[in-house]
Amino acid sequence: MVAADERVEPRDWMPEAYRRTLVRQIAQHAHSEIIGMQPEGNWVTRAPSLRRKAILLAKVQDEAGHGLYLYSAAETLGVDRAELLDLLHAGRQKYSSIFNYPTLTWADMGAIGWLVDGAAIVNQVPITRCSYGPYARAMVRICKEESFHQRQGFEVLHHLSHGTPEQHAMAQDAVDRWWWPSLMMFGPPDDRSPNSARSMAWRIKRFSNDELRQRFVDMAVPQAQALGLTLPDPDLRWDEEAGHWRYGPIDWDEFARVLTGDGPCNAQRLEHRVRAHEDGAWVREAATAYAQKQAARARAAA
Repeated sequence: MVAADERVEPRDWMPEAYRRTLVRQIAQHAHSEIIGMQPEGNWVTRAPSLRRKAILLAKVQDEAGHGLYLYSAAETLGVDRAELLDLLHAGRQKYSSIFNYPTLTWADMGAIGWLVDGAAIVNQVPITRCSYGPYARAMVRICKEESFHQRQGFEVLHHLSHGTPEQHAMAQDAVDRWWWPSLMMFGPPDDRSPNSARSMAWRIKRFSNDELRQRFVDMAVPQAQALGLTLPDPDLRWDEEAGHWRYGPIDWDEFARVLTGDGPCNAQRLEHRVRAHEDGAWVREAATAYAQKQAARARAAA
């Protein structure tokens, strides 16, 4: 079925290794959406205008919805979202390393929208053709909303970069800090990625990490020029023969440190997530009790 480029659906037979790979990838994606609410939620009360506040609130709400779509897709593989959250809270499942960096200024909201969501779009649009049906279908709406987020981030940076010298400097500083972590979002280079080849063979992924990273760089460079901002890479150059922008070496040691828990905000992000989960236990219990009561009433009426 996969070899014929057909969709696998929940009731179809699938190899256990295929199922495990999907659970790992979808769970990591869902966790990233939920944890990713925190860096931007940090600026909701400090947005510089009511319009900016409304846009940011809508974006954070979208990210929550993305997480719910993805947990629902994972549940079609026979896992429970409570189990996945327990694994996240225990540090046994990962989320994207990008969300372990601090948001220091309002310009970071623009840099995250333009760079982080831009990288997410490049990475996620091919997943709309993923071999597993529920995951592919969830990504269609997610990618549409991520496109809005990317444009919103670009607009924030454009406004700042064409404002006062102080605003331009703030925008440039944000891009300087978020550029390299954004390139790391695509995962390690192909020769160091333990999962990429298998995911491509199963058509869970359509392109390798390095292919996607190159697409993103080729997209970002002319956009940075339109913004009037520079990218913090002295080795960045146009390769006329290849038709690509060539970029400098990525600090994969930093990537490994952040991924294993030694990033600027790892402990803070996970601690906040666990505390929010525990504080919301009464809501889940009340919702469960209400659902059980309604089901009992329906059975009695039948």
